Amino acid sequence: MFENKTIAFIGSGQMAEAMIAGIIDQKIMLPEQVIAAGPREERARELAARYNIRTTTDNREAAREANLLVLSAKPQILDEVLPAPPETGAEHCDFVLSIAAGVSLGHLVARFGNERMVRAMPNTPAKIGEGITVWTATQAVGEQQRSQARAILQAFGEEVYVDHEDNLDMATALSGTGPSYFFMLMEAMVDAGVHLGFSRRIARKLVFQTALGAVLYARATDEHLVSLRNQVTSPGGTSAEALYHLEKGGFRTVVSRAVWAAYQRSVALGGGKKVSQRLGSPRPGTELDNDI
Repeated sequence: MFENKTIAFIGSGQMAEAMIAGIIDQKIMLPEQVIAAGPREERARELAARYNIRTTTDNREAAREANLLVLSAKPQILDEVLPAPPETGAEHCDFVLSIAAGVSLGHLVARFGNERMVRAMPNTPAKIGEGITVWTATQAVGEQQRSQARAILQAFGEEVYVDHEDNLDMATALSGTGPSYFFMLMEAMVDAGVHLGFSRRIARKLVFQTALGAVLYARATDEHLVSLRNQVTSPGGTSAEALYHLEKGGFRTVVSRAVWAAYQRSVALGGGKKVSQRLGSPRPGTELDNDI
C-alpha cells in the first residue's frame, strides 16, 4: 500500500512523534520513508536517533519530497509553515492529512493548494498506541487514499470516519479534549485518597487501576452505563452516598458545560460563529502543541 511512498510531517511535536512511532512499530512504512520537519535542530537529532528517520528544519523541502503530507503544527501557526500556493510543495502530494484542531477542510484546501485533504482529530493516548481518531475527507480523496489514511490512523489506536466535517468539532470536545477531563477526575481522586491517609503512591495505584478496570469492564460487558453504575450502588451504601454528593454538586451539569465550551472553542478556532445552546436541549443532527 505504501511501497515507494514517502510521508513527511510538518511539525515534529509530541503528536507527530506518536504517529511516527506507530507507523514504524506497526511496520506501515519503513524509517527511511519518513521525514520529520520542525524548527529545532535539537529535536530533529532526537527523532533521527530514536527512529532512524530523516529529519530537516526546511518544511518546504520535506513537503516537496513527500507523497503523503501530514500537517502536525499547531493551528495558530499552521498558515506560516509553508509558502502560499503554488509554492507550498503540497500541491503534488497524493493527499494531505491535517491534525490541526479547528482548521476547516475549506481553509486547508485554499491555503495548501491540494484538494485531496484529510482532516483528523486524534488524542493524546495515541502516544502509547491507545488513541482514538475521528476523521473525514474531501470528495477528491479516492478510495485507495482513504484506505491509506485509515491505515496511518490505525497505527496509533482506533479510528472513526464521519461524513460531516461538523462532527470533527464535536469530536474535539468529546474525545480530543476528553483525556484532560479524565486526568482531572483522577487527580481529584488521588488527592482525596491522600487526604484520607494513603500515601500518594498507593492512592495513584488504586485510582489508576480502578479507572482502567472500570473502562475494560464497561467495554467487555457492553451494558448501559446506568446498569453498570447501579450494580455497584446499594441503597444506603457508600456508592449511593458518594453519588448523591456528586449529583448535588452539579457533576453532570459541569461536565456537560465543559464539553459544550470545548465544542464552541473548536468552532471559534475554525473561524465559525459561537453557537449558543440551552443546557439540556439536544442539538439538531446529533443522533448519531509550536508543534502538536
